[in-house]
Amino acid sequence: MSGVKIPETLFVTGGMSGLGKALAEIYLRRGSNVALFDLAIRDEVMRELEACKQRHTQKLVAYAANVTELAALTAAVGQAVETIGHPVLAINCAGIQRAAPFDQLTVDDYETVVKVNLFGSRNFAAAVIPAMRPGARLALVASMAGFVANYSYAAYCSSKFAVIGLGRVLRLELKPRGIDVSLICPPEVDTPMVEEEARTMHPVSRTLKDLGGTLSVDEAMAGIIGGLDAGRHVIIPGLKARLTYLCNRYLPDFILNGVVDRIVRSVLAKMNRAVA
Repeated sequence: MSGVKIPETLFVTGGMSGLGKALAEIYLRRGSNVALFDLAIRDEVMRELEACKQRHTQKLVAYAANVTELAALTAAVGQAVETIGHPVLAINCAGIQRAAPFDQLTVDDYETVVKVNLFGSRNFAAAVIPAMRPGARLALVASMAGFVANYSYAAYCSSKFAVIGLGRVLRLELKPRGIDVSLICPPEVDTPMVEEEARTMHPVSRTLKDLGGTLSVDEAMAGIIGGLDAGRHVIIPGLKARLTYLCNRYLPDFILNGVVDRIVRSVLAKMNRAVA
């Protein structure tokens, strides 16, 4: 870690599980003060995180806050600033998934996913940016699903494509103020949300997701932390995911669409034969 500047303060949403909790653990071990925001604060998680602190003077605080509720989130961020200081690194990890083919996806599920993933990102940015100083970094967790479409992912892809757009605009607007923005775009990561989704995942979705690979939380963290340390704007952990991103970016649409369409037809044909 020679030459890497460790942020004095980390603010992170979704800190009770998954990527948010893993980020909190790593930065506590690196000596940062950490503020967590989540729907509910769990005592057992807080005990685990307390054990990661490297010195008794480190501060760890947590606030029950919903990223879809701007006023409450802003108030919680304000309390965190008063307690541990201005955020040097602020990461929005809060997110949900509701997957189903579009004609089976309810409007409520669609709106809920967009509300949490997109408006939650917007609300977190609005809450933390006024407290950020030159040299700080805002990071939004998007997804490979923000670059590459997947079968039955209408709500999730819509929200994550939009988060990437939001992050790119914020980068333009905040750079003159000395604040950097990163977009964290992992492939599938073995988190509780993904484990739950796997129980009902559509076979076509599964096949397409395999193109980008699946990472353990530790593998994802290695790529994410490396990208944050290097100050990258787009952070894609995992070799297969990076290759998928490059193919999606540089291959002509007719080639990429042809490959994906063949995969979709093949899996759907197998499903039809299985029920025939």
